[in-house]
Amino acid sequence: MPVPEPQEQTPLAAEPSPATGLTLLVIEDDPAGTFTVPELPASASTRIRVRTARNLTEADRLLTDDVDCILLDLALPSGAEARAARAGNVRGTTGSAQGATGPAQAAGADGASVDALATLRHVLRLAPRHAVLALTARDDTELAAEAVRVGAQDYLFRGELDGRLLSRAIRYAVERKRADLAQHQLTESRLRAQENARLERGLLPTPLLAGSDLRFAARYRPGRSRALLGGDFYDTVRTPDGTVHAMIGDVCGHGPDEAALGVELRIAWRALTFAGLCGDELLATLQQVLEHERQSEEVFATLCAVDIAPDGRRAGLCIAGHPAPLLARRGRAAHLLPYEDGGPALGLLPRARWPRRQVDLGGSWSLMMYTDGLIEGRVGEGTRRLGQDGMVAMINQQLAEGLTGEDLLEAAVTRVRQLNGDELTDDVAVLLLDRDQERIRRYAGSGLGACTSRGPAPYSDPYAAPCSDHGPGGGRNPNDGRSPSGDRTPSGGPNGGGGRAMNIPRPRPGSASPTDAASAASGQRPPL
Repeated sequence: MPVPEPQEQTPLAAEPSPATGLTLLVIEDDPAGTFTVPELPASASTRIRVRTARNLTEADRLLTDDVDCILLDLALPSGAEARAARAGNVRGTTGSAQGATGPAQAAGADGASVDALATLRHVLRLAPRHAVLALTARDDTELAAEAVRVGAQDYLFRGELDGRLLSRAIRYAVERKRADLAQHQLTESRLRAQENARLERGLLPTPLLAGSDLRFAARYRPGRSRALLGGDFYDTVRTPDGTVHAMIGDVCGHGPDEAALGVELRIAWRALTFAGLCGDELLATLQQVLEHERQSEEVFATLCAVDIAPDGRRAGLCIAGHPAPLLARRGRAAHLLPYEDGGPALGLLPRARWPRRQVDLGGSWSLMMYTDGLIEGRVGEGTRRLGQDGMVAMINQQLAEGLTGEDLLEAAVTRVRQLNGDELTDDVAVLLLDRDQERIRRYAGSGLGACTSRGPAPYSDPYAAPCSDHGPGGGRNPNDGRSPSGDRTPSGGPNGGGGRAMNIPRPRPGSASPTDAASAASGQRPPL
């Protein structure tokens, strides 16, 4: 036929693009296949292409990805109903009068809606991502409403079907199905995000410092968006001999694989520390763990480990390609600890060694360990980085302002972000351990705190399990067998009758007790 001139074409006569066309699959019980889509109204802007299937088997063959909507005749028998009908016909030909009357009538009288909805359920299982319209030949509102409850997007009555109604119903069903799928995906994403958050939160470290007179603070900020865990990792524990071990590390990269590897290294470090390993032996074992667990040979990890002596005045330092810690003593400017004797990062050299350097801490001090995310942020709009020197100057300024503990770490991370001009792209982990000798003496003199190798610990749990008369640290009961009120226990002996249990000290009325004691024993971060 002749092609019309362009000026004579109208939007309705023009061939629609594939993006504006819809494909309708009609599944109806019409052996002659005479069902046709009513003529669309002149205002319709979407062309509908029709495919017809006379049974579910043919529908399965015609159901392709380009089908947008399915129009299902609820009178179409399901596969089970068709088989039952064929079986009834066979029984009828053999002369079984009961099989031709009783069961068939029961199926026809009581099972019509059940069979119709069974067909609909079969189609919904066959096409879970397609919009479905239910078509019924009679004005059965209850059956149509039940079809929508089962999963159809809408229903139509054959006697009332016209082009305008069908066009609107198809477009509505398609958009409603898309909205349902989007909502379902959003719900699944939220559930996965909640599960991942719970998992990542459970994998974050819980410092074990009960009985120690050191205070602990930490800040952790992963570089991944909407994540709680990155490739940085840290941990702090106190072993039975009174030594406090602290570690911070960084797996190259900050994706989920690096986060999982960081957790594995942290857990391995804690287990090896409690097993008595330290220094070069511990790092060499961690390197073996890294080599077995990493995804490729290019993956490595930096690490810095510190073990603080029970008296709190000395520490051993091991560095594996990691930035050196920052030490601040009272009355002195903060400075970096020596790092010249450090070894390579874990995973780079097969037979590397990491010497342990002895460091004098003094009586009162603060030790800050951090990952490179804190020092690699930009300063201003140029390419200059903050660096270790810039970080030391920043920390000294904040110490001069009187910031300590949690406030110091929060201010440091906030300032680094401000200097960078935007969110930091790398993971950031910072932990702070400090010791206040004057405060320890005050609490030791007041008799508050739990029993440690050096007497009462001001930052330990005052309600923790009693320690023995001569425990691992050799400390004695600060109450010396007396109750909190000062009365000696009824039975004899230094602890009342020679028993090894001691009275649990309680804060005296009006005295200042540490607010972070219960938090430290329960694994929460104690406020400083």
